[in-house]
Amino acid sequence: MAEQKESSVLFSLKELMSLEENRIKEEEANKEAVARAEAEAKAAKERAARDAEERRLRSEEEARRTEELRRKEEAARLEAIRHGELEKARAETEHRSRMEALAAQQAHEQQLAALNSDRGKKRLKVVLGIISAVLVLGGIAIFVVLTNNAKAQQVKDEIAAREKAEAQQQLAALKSQYDEAQHHQEELEKQRDSAKDEATRARLEAELAAAKTDTQNAQKAVQQQHAPASTPTKPSAGSKPCTCPAGDPLCSCL
Repeated sequence: MAEQKESSVLFSLKELMSLEENRIKEEEANKEAVARAEAEAKAAKERAARDAEERRLRSEEEARRTEELRRKEEAARLEAIRHGELEKARAETEHRSRMEALAAQQAHEQQLAALNSDRGKKRLKVVLGIISAVLVLGGIAIFVVLTNNAKAQQVKDEIAAREKAEAQQQLAALKSQYDEAQHHQEELEKQRDSAKDEATRARLEAELAAAKTDTQNAQKAVQQQHAPASTPTKPSAGSKPCTCPAGDPLCSCL
Protein backbone atom coordinates (compact mmCIF):
# COMPACT_ATOMS: atom_id res chain seq x y z
CA MET A 1 0.00 0.00 0.00
CA ALA A 2 2.86 2.39 0.87
CA GLU A 3 4.63 1.57 -2.41
CA GLN A 4 1.43 2.32 -4.34
CA LYS A 5 1.14 5.73 -2.65
CA GLU A 6 4.82 6.50 -3.32
CA SER A 7 4.39 5.57 -6.99
CA SER A 8 1.32 7.80 -7.21
CA VAL A 9 3.23 10.74 -5.71
CA LEU A 10 6.14 10.25 -8.16
CA PHE A 11 3.70 10.14 -11.06
CA SER A 12 2.09 13.37 -9.89
CA LEU A 13 5.48 15.04 -9.56
CA LYS A 14 6.44 13.95 -13.07
CA GLU A 15 3.17 15.29 -14.41
CA LEU A 16 3.77 18.62 -12.71
CA MET A 17 7.32 18.82 -14.05
CA SER A 18 6.11 17.99 -17.54
CA LEU A 19 3.45 20.71 -17.34
CA GLU A 20 6.04 23.24 -16.11
CA GLU A 21 8.41 22.35 -18.94
CA ASN A 22 5.60 22.77 -21.47
CA ARG A 23 4.69 26.14 -19.96
CA ILE A 24 8.30 27.35 -20.15
CA LYS A 25 8.63 26.20 -23.78
CA GLU A 26 5.37 27.92 -24.62
CA GLU A 27 6.55 31.20 -23.07
CA GLU A 28 9.85 31.04 -24.97
CA ALA A 29 8.01 30.36 -28.23
CA ASN A 30 5.71 33.33 -27.57
CA LYS A 31 8.70 35.60 -26.85
CA GLU A 32 10.41 34.50 -30.07
CA ALA A 33 7.21 35.13 -32.04
CA VAL A 34 6.83 38.61 -30.53
CA ALA A 35 10.51 39.41 -31.26
CA ARG A 36 10.15 38.25 -34.87
CA ALA A 37 6.98 40.30 -35.28
CA GLU A 38 8.68 43.41 -33.86
CA ALA A 39 11.71 42.92 -36.12
CA GLU A 40 9.49 42.49 -39.18
CA ALA A 41 7.46 45.57 -38.25
CA LYS A 42 10.63 47.62 -37.76
CA ALA A 43 12.03 46.47 -41.12
CA ALA A 44 8.73 47.28 -42.83
CA LYS A 45 8.70 50.73 -41.24
CA GLU A 46 12.27 51.41 -42.40
CA ARG A 47 11.44 50.24 -45.93
CA ALA A 48 8.38 52.49 -45.98
CA ALA A 49 10.47 55.45 -44.78
CA ARG A 50 13.11 54.82 -47.47
CA ASP A 51 10.44 54.50 -50.16
CA ALA A 52 8.77 57.72 -49.01
CA GLU A 53 12.10 59.57 -49.00
CA GLU A 54 12.95 58.31 -52.48
CA ARG A 55 9.52 59.40 -53.76
CA ARG A 56 10.00 62.82 -52.18
CA LEU A 57 13.43 63.25 -53.75
CA ARG A 58 12.12 62.22 -57.16
CA SER A 59 9.23 64.63 -56.78
CA GLU A 60 11.56 67.51 -55.83
CA GLU A 61 13.85 66.76 -58.77
CA GLU A 62 10.91 66.67 -61.17
CA ALA A 63 9.60 69.96 -59.75
CA ARG A 64 13.03 71.55 -60.13
CA ARG A 65 13.31 70.41 -63.73
CA THR A 66 9.79 71.61 -64.51
CA GLU A 67 10.53 75.03 -62.99
CA GLU A 68 13.80 75.31 -64.93
CA LEU A 69 12.03 74.45 -68.19
CA ARG A 70 9.26 76.96 -67.45
CA ARG A 71 11.83 79.65 -66.68
CA LYS A 72 13.66 79.05 -69.96
CA GLU A 73 10.42 79.06 -71.95
CA GLU A 74 9.31 82.27 -70.27
CA ALA A 75 12.66 83.92 -70.98
CA ALA A 76 12.43 82.89 -74.65
CA ARG A 77 8.87 84.23 -74.85
CA LEU A 78 9.88 87.59 -73.35
CA GLU A 79 12.85 87.83 -75.71
CA ALA A 80 10.58 87.15 -78.71
CA ILE A 81 8.11 89.82 -77.54
CA ARG A 82 10.89 92.35 -76.99
CA HIS A 83 12.41 91.65 -80.41
CA GLY A 84 9.02 91.90 -82.11
CA GLU A 85 8.19 95.22 -80.47
CA LEU A 86 11.58 96.68 -81.39
CA GLU A 87 11.20 95.53 -84.99
CA LYS A 88 7.71 97.01 -85.15
CA ALA A 89 8.90 100.36 -83.79
CA ARG A 90 11.83 100.41 -86.23
CA ALA A 91 9.59 99.59 -89.21
CA GLU A 92 7.11 102.33 -88.25
CA THR A 93 9.93 104.86 -87.90
CA GLU A 94 11.39 103.95 -91.29
CA HIS A 95 7.96 104.14 -92.94
CA ARG A 96 7.27 107.59 -91.51
CA SER A 97 10.71 108.80 -92.57
CA ARG A 98 10.16 107.58 -96.14
CA MET A 99 6.74 109.22 -96.32
CA GLU A 100 8.11 112.51 -94.99
CA ALA A 101 11.01 112.43 -97.47
CA LEU A 102 8.56 111.72 -100.31
CA ALA A 103 6.33 114.59 -99.24
CA ALA A 104 9.31 116.93 -99.04
CA GLN A 105 10.49 115.84 -102.49
CA GLN A 106 7.05 116.38 -104.00
CA ALA A 107 6.79 119.81 -102.41
CA HIS A 108 10.24 120.70 -103.71
CA GLU A 109 9.36 119.56 -107.23
CA GLN A 110 6.15 121.58 -107.13
CA GLN A 111 8.09 124.62 -106.02
CA LEU A 112 10.61 124.11 -108.84
CA ALA A 113 7.82 123.80 -111.39
CA ALA A 114 6.24 127.00 -110.15
CA LEU A 115 9.63 128.69 -110.22
CA ASN A 116 10.23 127.62 -113.85
CA SER A 117 6.80 128.87 -114.98
CA ASP A 118 7.15 132.26 -113.37
CA ARG A 119 10.77 133.45 -113.27
CA GLY A 120 9.83 137.10 -113.22
CA LYS A 121 8.36 139.01 -110.38
CA LYS A 122 7.43 135.87 -108.46
CA ARG A 123 11.04 134.61 -108.22
CA LEU A 124 11.58 136.09 -104.76
CA LYS A 125 8.17 134.93 -103.53
CA VAL A 126 8.84 131.39 -104.76
CA VAL A 127 12.26 131.30 -103.13
CA LEU A 128 10.78 132.50 -99.86
CA GLY A 129 8.00 129.93 -100.16
CA ILE A 130 10.51 127.13 -100.72
CA ILE A 131 12.53 128.24 -97.76
CA SER A 132 9.39 128.42 -95.63
CA ALA A 133 8.24 125.01 -96.82
CA VAL A 134 11.62 123.47 -96.14
CA LEU A 135 11.66 124.99 -92.68
CA VAL A 136 8.14 123.76 -91.93
CA LEU A 137 8.82 120.27 -93.28
CA GLY A 138 12.11 120.18 -91.44
CA GLY A 139 10.37 121.10 -88.20
CA ILE A 140 7.69 118.47 -88.83
CA ALA A 141 10.33 115.85 -89.63
CA ILE A 142 12.27 116.69 -86.47
CA PHE A 143 9.08 116.52 -84.39
CA VAL A 144 8.10 113.16 -85.89
CA VAL A 145 11.57 111.70 -85.37
CA LEU A 146 11.66 112.89 -81.77
CA THR A 147 8.17 111.49 -81.18
CA ASN A 148 9.11 108.13 -82.70
CA ASN A 149 12.32 108.01 -80.68
CA ALA A 150 10.36 108.74 -77.52
CA LYS A 151 7.88 105.95 -78.33
CA ALA A 152 10.68 103.50 -79.09
CA GLN A 153 12.43 104.42 -75.83
CA GLN A 154 9.17 103.97 -73.94
CA VAL A 155 8.76 100.51 -75.45
CA LYS A 156 12.34 99.64 -74.47
CA ASP A 157 11.76 100.90 -70.91
CA GLU A 158 8.56 98.86 -70.54
CA ILE A 159 10.30 95.74 -71.83
CA ALA A 160 13.24 96.31 -69.48
CA ALA A 161 10.86 96.79 -66.53
CA ARG A 162 9.03 93.56 -67.35
CA GLU A 163 12.29 91.67 -67.74
CA LYS A 164 13.56 93.04 -64.43
CA ALA A 165 10.37 91.99 -62.63
CA GLU A 166 10.56 88.51 -64.18
CA ALA A 167 14.21 88.21 -63.21
CA GLN A 168 13.42 89.23 -59.62
CA GLN A 169 10.61 86.67 -59.41
CA GLN A 170 12.86 83.95 -60.83
CA LEU A 171 15.64 84.91 -58.41
CA ALA A 172 13.23 84.77 -55.46
CA ALA A 173 12.01 81.31 -56.57
CA LEU A 174 15.58 80.05 -56.94
CA LYS A 175 16.52 81.44 -53.52
CA SER A 176 13.52 79.64 -52.01
CA GLN A 177 14.64 76.37 -53.65
CA TYR A 178 18.16 76.92 -52.30
CA ASP A 179 16.85 77.57 -48.77
CA GLU A 180 14.71 74.41 -48.89
CA ALA A 181 17.62 72.32 -50.19
CA GLN A 182 19.95 73.70 -47.51
CA HIS A 183 17.37 73.08 -44.78
CA HIS A 184 16.87 69.51 -45.99
CA GLN A 185 20.67 68.97 -46.00
CA GLU A 186 20.94 70.25 -42.43
CA GLU A 187 18.11 67.96 -41.30
CA LEU A 188 19.82 64.95 -42.90
CA GLU A 189 23.10 65.87 -41.20
CA LYS A 190 21.32 65.97 -37.82
CA GLN A 191 19.67 62.60 -38.50
CA ARG A 192 23.01 61.11 -39.57
CA ASP A 193 24.77 62.39 -36.47
CA SER A 194 22.08 60.93 -34.22
CA ALA A 195 21.78 57.59 -36.09
CA LYS A 196 21.99 54.52 -33.83
CA ASP A 197 23.08 51.88 -36.34
CA GLU A 198 25.42 51.70 -39.33
CA ALA A 199 22.67 50.79 -41.82
CA THR A 200 20.71 53.94 -41.01
CA ARG A 201 23.91 56.01 -41.03
CA ALA A 202 24.87 54.63 -44.48
CA ARG A 203 21.41 55.36 -45.88
CA LEU A 204 21.50 58.89 -44.49
CA GLU A 205 25.01 59.39 -45.92
CA ALA A 206 23.71 58.49 -49.39
CA GLU A 207 20.71 60.81 -49.00
CA LEU A 208 23.01 63.54 -47.66
CA ALA A 209 25.26 63.28 -50.74
CA ALA A 210 22.23 63.73 -53.00
CA ALA A 211 21.01 66.64 -50.86
CA LYS A 212 24.42 68.33 -51.06
CA THR A 213 24.30 68.01 -54.85
CA ASP A 214 20.82 69.56 -54.86
CA THR A 215 22.04 72.40 -52.64
CA GLN A 216 25.05 73.06 -54.88
CA ASN A 217 22.85 73.02 -58.00
CA ALA A 218 20.40 75.44 -56.39
CA GLN A 219 23.28 77.70 -55.31
CA LYS A 220 24.72 77.71 -58.85
CA ALA A 221 21.29 78.52 -60.28
CA VAL A 222 20.94 81.49 -57.90
CA GLN A 223 24.43 82.74 -58.78
CA GLN A 224 23.80 82.39 -62.52
CA GLN A 225 20.50 84.26 -62.22
CA HIS A 226 22.09 87.02 -60.12
CA ALA A 227 25.43 87.29 -61.97
CA PRO A 228 25.99 89.98 -64.69
CA ALA A 229 26.24 89.05 -68.36
CA SER A 230 30.04 89.28 -68.42
CA THR A 231 32.19 86.64 -66.76
CA PRO A 232 33.45 87.88 -63.40
CA THR A 233 37.17 87.98 -63.02
CA LYS A 234 38.87 85.97 -60.33
CA PRO A 235 40.28 87.94 -57.42
CA SER A 236 44.01 88.51 -57.58
CA ALA A 237 46.44 87.14 -55.05
CA GLY A 238 46.63 90.52 -53.32
CA SER A 239 42.85 90.97 -52.98
CA LYS A 240 41.09 91.21 -49.64
CA PRO A 241 39.94 87.96 -47.94
CA CYS A 242 36.32 86.89 -48.40
CA THR A 243 33.99 88.40 -45.80
CA CYS A 244 30.72 86.85 -46.98
CA PRO A 245 28.61 85.08 -44.32
CA ALA A 246 28.57 81.30 -44.49
CA GLY A 247 25.93 79.84 -46.81
CA ASP A 248 25.32 83.08 -48.76
CA PRO A 249 24.37 81.93 -52.33
CA LEU A 250 25.16 85.40 -53.76
CA CYS A 251 28.71 85.60 -52.34
CA SER A 252 31.11 86.87 -54.99
CA CYS A 253 33.96 84.86 -53.48
CA LEU A 254 32.41 81.57 -54.62
